[in-house]
Amino acid sequence: VQLMESGGGLVQAGGSLSLSCKASVRTADFDLMAWYRQAPDNPRDLVASITSTDSTTYADSVKGRFTISRDNSKNTLYLQMTTLKPDDTAIYYCYAFVKQLNEWRYWGQGTQVTVSS
Repeated sequence: VQLMESGGGLVQAGGSLSLSCKASVRTADFDLMAWYRQAPDNPRDLVASITSTDSTTYADSVKGRFTISRDNSKNTLYLQMTTLKPDDTAIYYCYAFVKQLNEWRYWGQGTQVTVSS
């Protein structure tokens, strides 16, 4: 299984970016997909998640600004980010989880998001 993120870049504070995560397999088979982020010298934190039934959760710091979604017809996970702040600067990782007898977890390689003040 491969997860390939794209869409990162440099943006000014207040701007918007949209991240994509293309899976090499059917995203409909994942029980949960999510976006995490990791800033330098910080742990990797959950940003947003979406279940197979499209139930979503968000970190308090991004509620109202970020939107997670998935398009199973394209095997792609998205993260729409608006009103970006310098504190949103981090490497953003795509994550997928599936439980079929055993639990399987997959990570993308990450994409850099930099928000300038």
